[in-house]
Amino acid sequence: MATVLSLDQAPPLAAPMRFFLTAPIFAMAAGVLLVVHGSDVFASRWMPATLAVTHLLTLGFMLQVMLGALCQLLPVVAGAQMERPLSVAGWVHAAISAGTVLLVAAFWLSAPVAFGAAASLLSVGILGFVAAAVVALRDEGNASATVRDMRLALLGLTVTLIFGALLAAGLAGALSLPLPALADIHLSWGFVAWGGVLLAGVALVVVPMFQLTPSYPRWFERGFSRAAFAFVLAWTVFDLAGWRHAAAVFAVAAAVAGAVLAAVTLWVQSRSKRARFDATQQCWCVAMLCALLACALWLLRQALMWLPPLDVLKVPAADWLAGQGGAVLFGGLIIVGGFLSAMTGMLYKIVPFLVWLHARNAARRGPAPNMRQVLGEPAMLRQARCHFAACLLLVLASVWPEVFARICGAVFALAQGLLLANLLRAACVYRAYLRQEPLGPEPATPPVAGQSVAV
Repeated sequence: MATVLSLDQAPPLAAPMRFFLTAPIFAMAAGVLLVVHGSDVFASRWMPATLAVTHLLTLGFMLQVMLGALCQLLPVVAGAQMERPLSVAGWVHAAISAGTVLLVAAFWLSAPVAFGAAASLLSVGILGFVAAAVVALRDEGNASATVRDMRLALLGLTVTLIFGALLAAGLAGALSLPLPALADIHLSWGFVAWGGVLLAGVALVVVPMFQLTPSYPRWFERGFSRAAFAFVLAWTVFDLAGWRHAAAVFAVAAAVAGAVLAAVTLWVQSRSKRARFDATQQCWCVAMLCALLACALWLLRQALMWLPPLDVLKVPAADWLAGQGGAVLFGGLIIVGGFLSAMTGMLYKIVPFLVWLHARNAARRGPAPNMRQVLGEPAMLRQARCHFAACLLLVLASVWPEVFARICGAVFALAQGLLLANLLRAACVYRAYLRQEPLGPEPATPPVAGQSVAV
């Protein structure tokens, strides 16, 4: 089934681009921190430097890219136009950027006083965006699976924020809370109900459209996001109620749902009509493989924790997998290998498409640059391969941190620097096109109000 895009409703290019251009800067900072702290980052998920790096990636990169994508997808795919999108994007971007900087500083410098200010800024930015998006979506009904998934993901983001704010209050000393248990719930909502559900909803549109694949199976389109959201909700309820066995069942179900998303996406990609995989397809393929490995690792860790203490399990590898080493490896696979790889692939299609679209609508004398002119395949492949090398080094650093940790940080920072350079190059192409002389009062092939284009 063709995806119908309402191209005339696209917001100003500056609305999503401010998020996209900021994301690699935060990720570069994560790489620099990894170089500075080296093996300490891999010692435990609770190390201050580890928490700082984690939130630079989840809030600084993932949240920025996801909100930027929603700025564009809400009006173009869902037909839900935000009121004053440029203004909303401006103050939301400022709030979450400042909040991320404060939160990372609070973790890195062990400064409890900064947690409250960081939580306040992030709450203002995230809740403000959610409110604007909900108002835009209020009249859309159940138009498509993507619209439904966007609604579920926004609810997942809100719950993720609530548990994050509780954790911030606990770290600031304002509340006495079981922080490790709340942290696991916070992560489950962030990775599955927010990140996973939104990624699935976006994949339903961008994978068939840009990678020339068949549509996702109907059963997946109808049931995946609802099931994943329900699993995380049940996991949370049972965990908070103290019913550990029931919570464990739904935790396993949530992990299996993540594996299903990865497996189905790989299956759809395998049926692409392209003769060879481009940079975007390679990014998505690596992302889904890393997600499968992360889900398998998580399930293995749970099995090791729940199985009786058999002698066969009393080996260093099993202790490492069940301990902090396995936890850090899981986080690296799901965040850097999974989400960051997929989002890089999305950026390499969304940004050139937006530049072409807005250049076409600007109606200058010269023809609008096509997507390959905006961002060439060789530049994207160089950056993608550098990112893949960083993913491999991250796995090695999880096992041998003294040897590979700083190398991993340097290569990752380089990969993100190349990503920033590529995105800036695309923005420069658009600015150069705008400097051309306008066509005049009667531009060729003017856009028509309410126009929809099937891609």
